[in-house]
Parts: sequence; structure tokens; C-alpha cells
Amino acid sequence: MNTPQEFGSLLAGLRQLADRDFANGGGALATLTQTSGSTFRRPGARMLVCGDGTVVRGLSGGCPEADIIGRAHEVIATGEARIVRYDRESGLDALLELGCGGELEVLIEPLTQARDLAFIDAAARCLDARRSGVLATVYRRDGRVLAPKPRRMVIDEGRILVNEFGASLISGVLADVALERVTGRPTVERFSHGGNEYEVLLEALIPPYALFIVGINATAVALARIASVLGWQVTLIDDRNDRTPPGVLPDGVRRVTATAATILDAIEPDTRSFAVVMTHNLGRDIDYLRALGAAPLGYLGSLGSRSRAKRLHDGVGPSITPLHAPAGLDLGGETPEEIALAISAEILAVTTGRRAESLSQTTGPIHA
Repeated sequence: MNTPQEFGSLLAGLRQLADRDFANGGGALATLTQTSGSTFRRPGARMLVCGDGTVVRGLSGGCPEADIIGRAHEVIATGEARIVRYDRESGLDALLELGCGGELEVLIEPLTQARDLAFIDAAARCLDARRSGVLATVYRRDGRVLAPKPRRMVIDEGRILVNEFGASLISGVLADVALERVTGRPTVERFSHGGNEYEVLLEALIPPYALFIVGINATAVALARIASVLGWQVTLIDDRNDRTPPGVLPDGVRRVTATAATILDAIEPDTRSFAVVMTHNLGRDIDYLRALGAAPLGYLGSLGSRSRAKRLHDGVGPSITPLHAPAGLDLGGETPEEIALAISAEILAVTTGRRAESLSQTTGPIHA
């Protein structure tokens, strides 16, 4: 699937398409199914092209994107799915000509009615509930694109939410393939049924990151804004409910009132959750950090000078999640927005296992 940030805008675009009753011929969904070499995106990334010319998200960073959009309009006109490859063999080597050096395959399918969006709505419900699942897209049979459209299955923690094969025997085979072969990365798998060979794009549905910010101040609001742009689920926590944030909070930010003693009852942290404590009261920060340190978070941090950070470490003691204090990368920031950027960058680096070095000083793959 797209990243959380992209998935939200893609979902909004798809729902707007449905609200307009698929006017102007509906739309076309372009899905990156396979790549090789250096490409801007990875399999599972999607772009919506509407009949009125609206485009939501992007697939290629600009290389063959204009061609993909043109072919999407052809799909809207014909109502038939198609697969396009961009490589030397097909003659569509736009990426190679522009110096990227990669090759890719794109599935483009028409969207003409509400049931075409059943799979995306089911995936959204799964992610919103912070449950894991699988999205399986069968798009080729015996080497040819499945006509007129691909078929899908959505599995939410073992429960089949969407099954476009109905009660047929292939649905059981597909469910087994989806559950047995799905990995953290989208992959194309092949399976046989009824004398036919099928290709299926398997994508793990993984809940978005969640950020819990303890304390209400300018840096907390700036961090909430950046995290929201990144597509993280954001919760702002304070021990009182009468404090007004110094600025407008982004849409979707949740407000929770909880003390250190009640915070783990008020939220449901997991390994895809981050917490940053910034009440600007040393004793209160320590109490919150002790409580949160008992949860298996993906990141735990707190603001302060180096001397304050030492007192935080001494006061908190051992915790399940290592304490990052002072929180943030050394970017030289001073304003609330710069500090928030440094914190969010450190969280991302910790989450991806990167050392946060300059790309110009590294030699490994940019997209791991």
C-alpha cells in the first residue's frame, strides 16, 4: 500500500470519485506491481487518475508519469485493465533515458462503480483499527491481464473482509497463498488453480505509526503538525483538560486528559507507537516517562538540556524502550518548528534503523 500520508489522500480522492457518482467516465487506478534497478517508488504505490483530469498522488517522481496518466485515460475510455512495462524490451525506457536506471511494471484498472472501491474501504477499516492484514490483487492469468479488472481479497487478522472470487474454490487457494507468502514488502507471487497460472500482488496491511505527545506547548503543536503531514496518528496528552494549545491543531489530532498514573489506561501503545514527553516540569516528565517506559514503544523521548537529560535518565531508570533524551537529531534547530523537525527525523531514523547520515556521504541503497 501507499505510505500512510499518501494512503489518506488516495482514500479521500477515491471517496470523492464515488461521491460524484463516477462522473466523466469514473477514474483509473495505477498500481506499481514490479520494479527492478533504481526506481523512485516501490511495488504497492498507487496513483488515481480521474476522468476530469484530476490526479491524486504520484508513482514515478516524474519520469514516465505523463505516459501513465495518458494510458490511464485510455483505460477510462475502454473500461479494460491493462499492464504497461517501462523497460528496454518494451521500448518504453523513459526511466533509463532520464538516468534513473530502473524498470517498472504498472497495472492500470478502471473504476466505474462503488463496488470497485470495496477493497480500499476494507483496507482503511483494518488500518484505522490498527489491525494487521493482507491485500491480495490477482491481476494476471496465464500471462495476460485479468479482464475486465483485477480481483481482490482483503484479510483482516485472519478474517476475509472482501472476496471478489465469491465461494469458488480459487478463493481458498488464494487465501492460503496470501497468508503463507505475505511479507513486510509487497511481492508478486504465482500460484496454479484449475489448470491456470495466476499472478497476485501481495501487500501487508500494517497500521500507521502513532505518536503520543505529552504536554501542551508550541513545540508539541509543531510536532503534531509534522507528524500529521507524515500520516502518523497523533494524540496530544495533558494532565489537565483546560489548557489551550498555542496554535491550531491539525485535523484528526486526538486530545486526551491523563496523568502519569492513568496514561496507559487512556492510550493503547504498541511497537508502532512513539511517545515524546515535554510538560516542561522535571518531576512530571519523569513520572510520565516511567509509565510509558513500561510499554513496548517504538520510540520514547523527552526534551531538555544535557544536564536536564541526565536527571531524566537517572530519574526514569531502566525502561523497555530506551529513552532518547535530549530528543532529536543535532540539526542546530532553535525554534519550536526546527526542534519538532529534529525530533521527527530522529524518530524516523530509529524506526528505519538508519544512522541519519547525509546521503552524499553514504553508498548503500537509498530506499532499503
